[in-house]
Amino acid sequence: MNIGLYSPYFDTLGGGERYVLTLASHWSARHTVHIFWNDDSILKSAQERFNIDLSKIKVVRNIFRNTSVFKKLYITRQYDLIFVLSDGSIPSTIAKYNILHFQVPFAKIPHSAIKFLRYQAVICNSNFTKNALDWRAGFHSQVIYPPVAPVSCAGGKKKNIILSVGRFTHYHTAKKQHVLIDAFRVGLKRGKWDGWRLILAGGLMPDDQEYISRLREMAKGIPVTIEANISLGKLADYYRDTRIYWHAGYGERDARFMEHFGISTVEAMSAGAVPIVFHGGGQTEIIDQNENGFLWNCPEDLIEKTSLVMTDQRLASVMQQKAMEKSKQFSVSRFRDAFDEVLSKMTL
Repeated sequence: MNIGLYSPYFDTLGGGERYVLTLASHWSARHTVHIFWNDDSILKSAQERFNIDLSKIKVVRNIFRNTSVFKKLYITRQYDLIFVLSDGSIPSTIAKYNILHFQVPFAKIPHSAIKFLRYQAVICNSNFTKNALDWRAGFHSQVIYPPVAPVSCAGGKKKNIILSVGRFTHYHTAKKQHVLIDAFRVGLKRGKWDGWRLILAGGLMPDDQEYISRLREMAKGIPVTIEANISLGKLADYYRDTRIYWHAGYGERDARFMEHFGISTVEAMSAGAVPIVFHGGGQTEIIDQNENGFLWNCPEDLIEKTSLVMTDQRLASVMQQKAMEKSKQFSVSRFRDAFDEVLSKMTL
């Protein structure tokens, strides 16, 4: 088959792009696969960031931006399958088969019945996204969770580290790292967290320097490490060293800006970190409360649950093992099999 895939956010190389490119890599083993973008270097950058084999994929002109609808239709007609990660719109395509993917639960989608009928499958990255999505799209959708490659904890020696991984962004400060710094400072003041360190790691775009500067100012005087755009190897080392994994999201009411799944949470779990994450968004589909981690509702709740894991070694050990086991449910192989099944049903 001749397959084309598109994300309007390829240059951010976030979780959605890993989703799309993991699928592209898998299908490129048996099909001709193109991604629509205007910069060939994106593949090299993506391979380095995600450690995915993209050697069989070709970058072609991005027809989904600044292209007439007639040109778009002419080119999509040449493909057997088009896969689109939606930015809240429904692009025009007359490929033989089409898949529309949602990473974000847009409450309202500009809806054209004719365009929408061209898509034989609608895929969401979580039940949270599916249930909060515009019902016209969500009703017809199915969930395929993101692929999460496990982080081996072999050779790692756990340290008194709390880790949080997420992009440093001023846009609705989506990952809420400032909430975590405040909570860590309170925990330290209570005298029970001596010897512990908080590490905040994540991607940083040029426009977000102001937010990360604010975080560094907040962290002065306490054992907080803030690192942007670190290598995969260093991030894996942090996962292996970490005892507790934090994730925020506190105070967000708009479903579009909540955590829609939680790839970094699963990565941390696979390496044996106990997750203590905000009770919202897609995180509730990963964490079984009081079993393989904790969900928290307010900063005080976060502090109390963290103190419990720090002091109860037996509890921490049991949760660690259960977290590692749960992480296997979000494997790359399950992701591939799920999409192969979608493709098989479409082309029967």
